[in-house]
Amino acid sequence: MEENLNSKLLELLEGRQLSISGLSRELKARGIEEHRLVLTGYLRALRDLNILEETEVPPSKIYALPEKTTESLSGKVRESRSQELPDSKEIYSILRDQLLKINLDSRIPVGVYVISKLFERPCFRRELKLIGITQKHLEQYLEKPGLVCEVQDAYLKKARADITKIEIPPDDPAYEIHENREEITRFANEVFAGLIRNRIDLEGLVAKSKQTTLLP
Repeated sequence: MEENLNSKLLELLEGRQLSISGLSRELKARGIEEHRLVLTGYLRALRDLNILEETEVPPSKIYALPEKTTESLSGKVRESRSQELPDSKEIYSILRDQLLKINLDSRIPVGVYVISKLFERPCFRRELKLIGITQKHLEQYLEKPGLVCEVQDAYLKKARADITKIEIPPDDPAYEIHENREEITRFANEVFAGLIRNRIDLEGLVAKSKQTTLLP
């Protein structure tokens, strides 16, 4: 469990800064629940080992990866994915990692928007699972009015037939955005930019000093 927690923390902090509360929420969304005191002690130990940087932003402490660690981790992750994942699954894996940088409540509408725009069709539930959206989270989101609606099955036969690189169950529902908002478009643009950076070698073009995103 300790090794798993360590790898998850490093993954969550890649390219951004998070407080203890933010990390706790992100871990919980990925099925890892740790008491706040345990997580606090673990983060301080990683700080003492110079694996993480700690910054005081009263009343919180903010944790981040040192810049060199971030660059090294990004390279290793990209290399590992290119060797282990089929091309179609790699796309969803990259999208999942990009969506983790967005607050939890926005991930479903942004995920649906990105997949719908990228593939020019509705987004299936199977695809939401591939980008890290759990069935429970989806059901909770759909219980209240939101930006996502289910597409009528009559329109999905051709879309299912066109998908050949992943398996879509014949009864799998699909979703689309019924109301576009500026915030969703802004988050989606960040995801698309991250996808491009992961798929194209931009070394020598991207600034080495990267701006990070601070979440509460």
